[in-house]
Amino acid sequence: MKVHFLGTAAFEGIPSLFCHCLTCKQARERGGHNIRTRTSVMIDHDLKVDFPPDTFMHSLQYGVDMNSVKDLLITHSHSDHLYAEDMAIRAEGYAQSGDETMHVYGHDIPFRLCFQALNGLKHNYKFHRVIPFQPVQTQTATIVPLLADHDPLETCLLYSIEKDGKTILYGNDSGWFPDETWAWLKDKQFDMVILECTTGRVGHRNNHMNVDAVLETKTWMDEVGVLKPGAQVFVTHFSHNAGLLHEDLIEIFQPHGIVVAYDGLIVEL
Repeated sequence: MKVHFLGTAAFEGIPSLFCHCLTCKQARERGGHNIRTRTSVMIDHDLKVDFPPDTFMHSLQYGVDMNSVKDLLITHSHSDHLYAEDMAIRAEGYAQSGDETMHVYGHDIPFRLCFQALNGLKHNYKFHRVIPFQPVQTQTATIVPLLADHDPLETCLLYSIEKDGKTILYGNDSGWFPDETWAWLKDKQFDMVILECTTGRVGHRNNHMNVDAVLETKTWMDEVGVLKPGAQVFVTHFSHNAGLLHEDLIEIFQPHGIVVAYDGLIVEL
């Protein structure tokens, strides 16, 4: 299995479009892994998690054929994870493409945004409403949606993804997981875990994880045995407002065996 980190930034991107904070200034100067687009991953060539506004750029930069995507998992409705307007570009009259159906999995509010964007258009999407903790067999994988602590006004999801004998926990966006999610995770094992660290060293851990929450989650997973032998934990979804460049993040997380993801990183499982 190949996991491709297409983007690794929070809503604002790094450097942020209108920002002149020290982090954004240094990111512009240093470039490289400090340049981050909005978060998404591609698993192999046929399963994608989230559909950010940078999807067009990702397709160009990394040679991603979006028509090869069979399953699209949506975590929640925020625009850095679902830019529904661009889904209309696949509809008849805008794209000349094959007849393959793209299956979309998510919850109520993301689907409402998709339906609004596709209103009146002939398209080849099929939408599947998922229920937390109920497994679903997709075209490419077995997924289990899990509850996130993110936006109290909607059901935000994390995903367990089992594909080709490997299992990934996609834990983004969420602060400290809800009790029901911790309980579900306790008896599971993963080949790879992806967490977020949007807020850096800020003290709170609601809605998004901070550094301490990531480290405590890794410790819990080690103690409980959630990580299979050789499994790695990755951290992604960074905000410039945390004031941490790529080198700073490595200094924080590398001693704890946590890998700092960057745009374009490919992991083979």
